[in-house]
Amino acid sequence: MSDLAKVIDEFKLSGTDNGKIEVAVIKEPYGKDSESVASVGIFLNNDADEPNWKVHIPKANIDEVITALQKAKEEL
Repeated sequence: MSDLAKVIDEFKLSGTDNGKIEVAVIKEPYGKDSESVASVGIFLNNDADEPNWKVHIPKANIDEVITALQKAKEEL
């Protein structure tokens, strides 16, 4: 991970033998002076350098995403 990224937490990806979910903060993800984002990466293989899927969430949208995820959890 680059100097512009700070891993906040990582944990096992349920339903996989070797996968993980990684939550990080990335500074300037889209170039110089771009707004920092929260990043959620899904790795099917814990040893991979890059996630299989990732999402970048601007700070202004984090609360809305958390609320939507809580609603999704209720539907599972």
